[in-house]
Amino acid sequence: MSEPIILPPSQPAAPSEPGANAAGAPEGVGAAAKNLGRAVGRAAGKTAGRAAHGVREQIRKNPTTDTVYRTGVGVVGGATVALGVVMIPLPGPGALVAIGGLGILSTEFEGAKKARVRATSVAKKAMGAAKDARDRRRASRPSTSA
Repeated sequence: MSEPIILPPSQPAAPSEPGANAAGAPEGVGAAAKNLGRAVGRAAGKTAGRAAHGVREQIRKNPTTDTVYRTGVGVVGGATVALGVVMIPLPGPGALVAIGGLGILSTEFEGAKKARVRATSVAKKAMGAAKDARDRRRASRPSTSA
């Protein structure tokens, strides 16, 4: 028997038949599966959103339950914001955690929604400035081609 041919990782295997990809599946199957997955995800998200909306409407009808719910959202969101603020000087995603906490709070409180929108826009501007600075730094480096 002859030994099998082992290709290095950088070389993909050739398709076994015309119209097939490297895994041997027909070309359109991967794209169709991806589109189907997206469609199912959208449908599930809409259904979950409708269900959550209905539950929230039921909670709003009862003043005591509404107060308990809003208090719970305030405690969880406030704790998340506080954790994010504590994490900011440490290495890691402290600012993102704080913005996430604002996202939790903004589901129930208008002031938190305004703060979240503003914090998100500031974070996006900072990200753009950091990318611009990185690109300028890379452009100013001399090429090290050998």
